[in-house]
Amino acid sequence: MKNKRLITALSILLGLVCVMLAFVYWTTPAGLLPSFFPGHDSTLTIHVKHGIAAFILGLAFFVVAWFVSGKKSAHDAPPREDKHL
Repeated sequence: MKNKRLITALSILLGLVCVMLAFVYWTTPAGLLPSFFPGHDSTLTIHVKHGIAAFILGLAFFVVAWFVSGKKSAHDAPPREDKHL
């Protein structure tokens, strides 16, 4: 149970970071990007491809969080105790 919550929270956090990173790529000219960003190249105006990749990765993290936090299946449920014995 704790592992699922941790994976869900981490996936949501990473998804938000990736979406914010995509927004930065789309709105900031390349010459003004921090030097630690991948693709820091002052000859390009906006890194559309990097923004699209970061946005898709963020959506993928949200999908992971959605599937991990879903309802329990019959396989995940605790075993039932048979009281007829």
